[in-house]
Amino acid sequence: MKFKQSDVQNQRIERISTSHLVVGIDMAKETHVAQATNFRGIVFSKRHLSFSNSMEGFEKLNRRMTELQQKHRLKKLIIGMEPTGHYWFNLANWLADRKLHAVMVNPATTKRNKENRDNSPSKNDPKDALIIADAVSRGFYYEYTRQPPAD
Repeated sequence: MKFKQSDVQNQRIERISTSHLVVGIDMAKETHVAQATNFRGIVFSKRHLSFSNSMEGFEKLNRRMTELQQKHRLKKLIIGMEPTGHYWFNLANWLADRKLHAVMVNPATTKRNKENRDNSPSKNDPKDALIIADAVSRGFYYEYTRQPPAD
């Protein structure tokens, strides 16, 4: 059975409930930026989280997500990121190893939606992280499945 794209998007939106913490991450070579929202896009923290592309940085992100889930009594988590370059592989695999729900947002979607957040085409990492979180909450993402290592 073939589904229309709108049906697939609606199914993605329905998977995100009031008990979800939605995290958007703007990926970079050395330092990533994360922003957290609820399923409606309401930002939970005025301050974004910057963390390094390392195990220590990933643990910092995990602690922050856990704190926000506890503070806002949210039981579920969905983490969206742009697959830019190869910088996202380490984090995506680290999240998959911990059975955390990681999804990908097309960079073109982020670029097209910059003005939706604040009526300005300006670019900065915290804003991009929010745009990614918004895209996830509106169903504009695709699932990440870890690929087995090449032989």
